[in-house]
Amino acid sequence: MRLVQFKTPEGERRVGRVSADGNHLHLLEGTRSVRELAEAAIARSTTLFDIVEERTLSELVDYDQLLNDGLVLPPLDHDEPARFLVTGTGLTHTGSANARDKMHALTHGEDAAESDSLKIFRMGIEGGKPAKGNLGVQPEWFFKGVGTCVVAPGSALPMPAFARAGAEEAEIVGLYIVGPDGSPYRIGYALGNEYSDHVTEAENYLYLAHSKLRSCSIGPELLVGDLPNEVRGRSRILRDGIVIWEEEFLSGETHMSHSIANLEHYHFRYPMHRRPGDVHAYFFGAAVMSYAFGIQSGPGDEYEIEAAAFGKPLRNRVELTPDEGLVTVAQL
Repeated sequence: MRLVQFKTPEGERRVGRVSADGNHLHLLEGTRSVRELAEAAIARSTTLFDIVEERTLSELVDYDQLLNDGLVLPPLDHDEPARFLVTGTGLTHTGSANARDKMHALTHGEDAAESDSLKIFRMGIEGGKPAKGNLGVQPEWFFKGVGTCVVAPGSALPMPAFARAGAEEAEIVGLYIVGPDGSPYRIGYALGNEYSDHVTEAENYLYLAHSKLRSCSIGPELLVGDLPNEVRGRSRILRDGIVIWEEEFLSGETHMSHSIANLEHYHFRYPMHRRPGDVHAYFFGAAVMSYAFGIQSGPGDEYEIEAAAFGKPLRNRVELTPDEGLVTVAQL
C-alpha cells in the first residue's frame, strides 16, 4: 500500500491511496494528512493499513496531473514544522564506504591514512546487525533540520550562495510519529534525496555537521508496511533534459551494514526524540552519489530518484539562492 499527500487545485489538503495502475489516487474519506491517519491508528490500537482500508473511496483523482501541477506534498509533515525532526545516518550500505572513501581520496590524496569513515563502516559490518533483542554497534548520526528544510516532490532544492557545492544522495527514509505515551511508531518508508555539500564535508570530517544543514526532499509516495529486503533503484542527474550521470543504487537490509531496528534504537533511545506528537524523518544512508564519480552538479540540474517499490520517481531541480551576506545578531 502506498499513500500520497496532496492539495486540490482549490487548496484543500487530501490524502490518496495509489491505485493499481499507479497513475491515480483513491481519495480517503475525511482525511487531510498522513499524521492524522497515524494518530487514529494509535488511538484505536490498530494498524495504519486498517484505517486506510476503512477510509478508501472509489473516487479517483489523476495522480500524474497533480504531479504536473506541483500539488503533491511530502508524504509526512506537521502543522508545527519545528516538531518535525529531520535526521540521518551514513556508512550503512556496502556502497557507501566506497563513495565516502573516494571523497576522502579526492581531497587528501590516495596515500592518505585510512579515514574515520572507513573505520566506522567496518564497525557496522562487524556489529551493525545484532540478533533480535540484542544491541548492535552505534551508527553515524547527523541532524539535518526541521520540517522547514523538506521541500515537496517537484519543488526546487535551494543551493545556498555560501555552499561549496551541492549534490544528491538517493536514500530510503523512515517516517515516524511519537505516540501520546512517548512510544515511537513507524508510519512507513519513502524515497528521499538527502541533498548535501560534499566539498565542505570532504575538506574536514568535522565539517560533516555543516555540510548536512541543507534542504532535502522526500516522496512522493509513502510505502506502508514492511520494506523489501532488497530495493533496487536508479539515481540520475539531468542537465538541459539530457542525462549526464546515472547509477543503480541498492538498498534494503540485504545491502546494509546495519539493521533498520539497530538504526532506530540509536535514534529513539534519546528521550528528546520521544516527545509525544512529534514526527521524524530518518534518512538511512546512500549507497551511491554522483560527487564520488567526479560529477559537479549545480543550479538548473535536475535530480531524479526512482525505485519500483516506491512508485513514481522523486524529482527536484537545483536553484541557487541569493547571497544573504554577513548575518549579524542584535543585542536586546
